[in-house]
Formats: sequence, C-alpha cells, structure tokens
Amino acid sequence: MALFQRRTSTDIDPFTDLLFNALLTFTFLFLIALLLLNPPAKTGIIDPKAELLITVSWPDRDPNDIDVWASGPDGKQVWYKRTQDGLMHLDRDDRGLANDTQVINGKEIINPLNQEVLTIRGRPPGEYVINVHYFKSENKTEVPVTVYLAEVNPVMKVLHYHTAVLKKEGDEQTAVRFTLTPNGKVTNINQLQKSLVKGLSK
Repeated sequence: MALFQRRTSTDIDPFTDLLFNALLTFTFLFLIALLLLNPPAKTGIIDPKAELLITVSWPDRDPNDIDVWASGPDGKQVWYKRTQDGLMHLDRDDRGLANDTQVINGKEIINPLNQEVLTIRGRPPGEYVINVHYFKSENKTEVPVTVYLAEVNPVMKVLHYHTAVLKKEGDEQTAVRFTLTPNGKVTNINQLQKSLVKGLSK
C-alpha cells in the first residue's frame, strides 16, 4: 500500500466546498455591481442636445469680429445681445482675438479658433434665416466666413455648406435660409437675402 495517495473529489470537505462556492458567488456579484456603477464609456458618440447645428467660422487668429444673427418662425431674433429665443440658442459670441486669451495657472493661453455655434433644440415648423455680420474690423480686410448647416438627429448630416466673403465692416449676408415642415423635415434651403441687423440697436 502506498504511503501517499492522490485525493479525489469525494475527499473534499463539504464545508470547504460550500465556502469556495460562496466566495465564487460573492466575486461574481461584486463584478456585476462594479459594471453597473461604472458602465463602459461610449466612444465616438456626439450628443450635443440639439436637432440642428449652424456652425460659423472664419480664419484662425483673424482679429476681426464676425457675428451670427438668426430669425425663427415667429420672427424673433437671436444675436449677441439676445442669445436665446425659444429653442434657438447662440452658444458662444466669438469676438475674434478679443476674447481668445485666457490666463491659466499664471500662463497666457491663446485659442486661435474663431467660431460661433447656433443650436436649434427642437423642430418648430416655419422658416429660419441665418445671417453673418461683419461687426468690427481690426485690420480693414475682407473675411471669408464658412457656414455649415447640419442635422444632428437621427444621425449627423451636413445639409448645407457655404462660404460668404464679408468685404468691410458693416457688411451683412444671409448665409442660409431653410424651412422646417410640420413633420420636422428640412426643406427649401436657399440664400435669398434678408437683412436682420437693420433697425436693431447695437
């Protein structure tokens, strides 16, 4: 008879087996709870909380001040002194280089990007007019202004792209006009000119 024999599964103490199963269950439940508390980040998904985005940009580091003006179906306007009306929001008034410098931890940081973004956070039917206005010139040069109209939901889709050239201070152009139908569809995209700045106080 051998002095040492291999233990078999029937030789395992029932208490040890029960303890092992309890530990295994506890570990499994802990991992599930951890996943529920910290769900994996979804990469590549943009959720700007908007239905339509109008992005207006002009060359980086350009010192001139370009403004966005917008009119909705009710005729009320959104501009730098009235940044919200209903579901239309002017998210940032970019003034060229005037508000592109920040001091962080004692160090001056310059953001070269010139961009204003208008969001429409719903689909009220009617006509929308988006204008660009050469508010203030610092170097007396013309400024090319690029305008994107994009639909966000259900997927990101560029509906219109246009570059307007503003030649001098005070110039205004209608960059894009469009109509939202009662079922929320964007139609009748055009550039028929309509002044929004005239008659409003600055």
